[in-house]
Amino acid sequence: MEEQQGSEATIKMIADYMESGFLDNIVDMFRHDPSFYPLLGRLLGDERSRVRIGAVALVETLKEEDSGNVLLAIPGIARLLRDPNATIRGDAAYLLGIIGHKEALPFLMDAADDDHDLVRETIAEAIAEISQVKGPR
Repeated sequence: MEEQQGSEATIKMIADYMESGFLDNIVDMFRHDPSFYPLLGRLLGDERSRVRIGAVALVETLKEEDSGNVLLAIPGIARLLRDPNATIRGDAAYLLGIIGHKEALPFLMDAADDDHDLVRETIAEAIAEISQVKGPR
């Protein structure tokens, strides 16, 4: 229970920093502590659009320099493919496409039948993009 409260406080702090525009500070936090990566799904599911945009920008920034740790975010992001909010589902599919790792394919394929046209299209684009990646990714 105490650990969950700690992670809730951490998520709130990171989300509040993102909403305030302190993305550089958050990038540094993630660079120095990979245990934050699994929290990305929670940030992407935040009701505040600025926080969701910040989560995408964070992955875009760290994808190349810390690609191994970015993979830690895939399960949390993939859970959002079943979120009731179509925007969040689409954002999750888009972010999985940005990460570009084959580990995300089963989650995307499982959600490919989404009832929202734009979400289905985003999922299909992410699947196509990941499928074209060469090498171990």
